[in-house]
Amino acid sequence: MNNVFCDGDNNKIHILDEVTISKIAAGEVIERPASAVKELLDNSIDAGATDIKVEIEGSGVKRISVKDNGCGMSHDDAYMAFKKHATSKLKNIDDLENVHTLGFRGEALSSIAAVAKVTLTTRRSKDIAGTRVIAGSDGVESISEVGAPVGTSVEVIDLFYNTPARRKYLKSGRTELAHITDVFTNYAIGHPDISFTLLNEGKVVLRSPATGNMGDSIVYIHGAEIARMLVPILWENDIVKICGYISKPELSRSGTDLQFFCVNGRCISSKALSNAIRLGYYTLLPKGRYPAAFLHLEIDPSTVDVNVHPRKTEVRFSHEKEIMDAVTAAVDSTLKATHLVPEIKVKDKPVIVQKILYEKGKEEENKLEPLQLSTYVLEENATYHPPVRDTERRIKTSSRLQSRLQSSPQFEESAFVGYDVKIIGQFENLYIIAEVEKKLLLVDQHAAHERVMYERILDLKEIGWQELLNPVTLELNPKEKVILEDYIPYLEEVGFSISEFGNNAYVVTTVPTIFGKMEKPDVVHDIISDLLSAGRIKDETEIHNHVFSSMACRAAIKAGAVCNKEQMIDLIRQLKKCRNPYTCPHGRPTMISFTKEELDRLFKRTG
Repeated sequence: MNNVFCDGDNNKIHILDEVTISKIAAGEVIERPASAVKELLDNSIDAGATDIKVEIEGSGVKRISVKDNGCGMSHDDAYMAFKKHATSKLKNIDDLENVHTLGFRGEALSSIAAVAKVTLTTRRSKDIAGTRVIAGSDGVESISEVGAPVGTSVEVIDLFYNTPARRKYLKSGRTELAHITDVFTNYAIGHPDISFTLLNEGKVVLRSPATGNMGDSIVYIHGAEIARMLVPILWENDIVKICGYISKPELSRSGTDLQFFCVNGRCISSKALSNAIRLGYYTLLPKGRYPAAFLHLEIDPSTVDVNVHPRKTEVRFSHEKEIMDAVTAAVDSTLKATHLVPEIKVKDKPVIVQKILYEKGKEEENKLEPLQLSTYVLEENATYHPPVRDTERRIKTSSRLQSRLQSSPQFEESAFVGYDVKIIGQFENLYIIAEVEKKLLLVDQHAAHERVMYERILDLKEIGWQELLNPVTLELNPKEKVILEDYIPYLEEVGFSISEFGNNAYVVTTVPTIFGKMEKPDVVHDIISDLLSAGRIKDETEIHNHVFSSMACRAAIKAGAVCNKEQMIDLIRQLKKCRNPYTCPHGRPTMISFTKEELDRLFKRTG
């Protein structure tokens, strides 16, 4: 095949024009709306702001507004702020080794203006008039004097309007909003001395007042229930000072989304820190589970390289091993003295955001009892009044569910389906040992029953639902609310009734009858947690699959449950009737088999 880059004079190396260079460079700093929010928050904090307000429209693509009460800028500085690599925070390369500010490259406003229309309004306390700068991809378009409060406001309009390829690859509006709330909540926790307010389409999504206490910020962002499961951590040596909160072993998740790290005031992500924390828990957590951690680290700035990544979310430590060892030791010593340490004191305050729902790892299920989320019974004076408990009712499955059922894959019959299975027994209350056609069969009882329940849900022509005597309240953080709203129509199709109940709270009043008598509402929390951990999904078939899989998982017999012979026989009988008896809905095998020859080889019985 001919190399097109070798044909003709048009392919000679040449220098790109300034506009193209700016757009490419901006792409490294401003990847999505959340990137712009982060850069502007950095500037506000560096300006000494104690109150920051962010307004979002169109998931940040249509409009982003960041207002602060910081020190403001002079007329000349407001103009220079849009010049590439213009900054007041560094003078030469030596200053880079001792950075005390969040921003330092002088790229934020110029990068944003390269891909959006930007208006900056600012005033210092000693100035009578403020300054307004309007800028775009061609640089500063106008600068004028205006009346303005002390501080700075930046309005970003029509992000990526001139880079259609970048806009094309943005995720859905809800996903971009979720990224913005992620950034915002990190800053609110990392800087509890600053008041933060986030509005989306004019409605308050999150408000965290300035209390100066990280524990209070955690309550405002993640809720009282998580806060009660945290203990303070404080550790110091010659290299690092560590303070913050870590969770008791009872609180763990299948990912690190409840871990927050702040180094010298900078919110970062770090696999090394996450691993160091995990080591501190040693055997207190099963494999694949991660504790909650909210840590501030104070380190000599000259030993921290913050210029590792364009987004400044990663850092490199000169004494990494010593720092990680200190984190592990701090966690270990704190956990050993947990009973001596008071929990965060939860004060009565108007909490806007309450509680994160917990994920439950599929692979590690039942190795550790999952955290039991508190269930709130609605009080008599609540604004919501549930209907009187009625008898079981049934709803017709929708056409979408029917098409999902009809498209369910069929699998060829194998020896397992075609032959009788002889039950031998149960091992560790987890695996059923059986014999089929001269083969040893090991069946994972939970995975097998999960498959049975999954196909039973698919095959339902009508879905029964029952009203809960005590409705279940789910309190979510802003990101989880965005995700749940996508799933609600699909949950309602299968018998759940979910409606808003106050700020970032939802009430569940009905559930499918497939779960039997609902004496405990934990299954509701678990299913919602599963869906939230899966994140946002566009494809309807995949959404149905996640909903059905989670329902099947929660309705199935658990690993560790004792089964008598009749129950094991019945489970195998039901499994044999499944269209795909060989994997659970999540793709794990339900069974493995060994021939006599394979066992002989394992025991080295040859000849």
